[in-house]
Amino acid sequence: MRGEEDVRFDERAGRRLRFLRRSLGITQGDLARACGIGFQLINKYESGERRISAARMWQLAEALQVPVAYFFETAGAEPRSFGADAERWTAAHRRDAAEFIDAYAALPAEPRQRLLQLAAMLASAEVNA
Repeated sequence: MRGEEDVRFDERAGRRLRFLRRSLGITQGDLARACGIGFQLINKYESGERRISAARMWQLAEALQVPVAYFFETAGAEPRSFGADAERWTAAHRRDAAEFIDAYAALPAEPRQRLLQLAAMLASAEVNA
């Protein structure tokens, strides 16, 4: 039986997996194929419903080209390669960004959607300024 701390880690690792996968523009299906598993299992990992074994975490880290430590560290670790998204990766792994992502994930759907709209509006205003 999983303890409360184990469940929190599983959920956090799943959120970090989802964030990284989405940041890279990779679908659940693409990641699943790279690991030789079904996309439903990726979905269960990301929701925290299923624990990511050490071997699978290693496999996911390899497929996403990040160190395994990415799933454990608050601020993340630099990827070996991020291509055109290198700046995005660096910004996303500042402590404030990691804390923001955790808070965002804890919000109910409606406030989360409003926050996302606000962020998009602010980003657009910054680009157009």
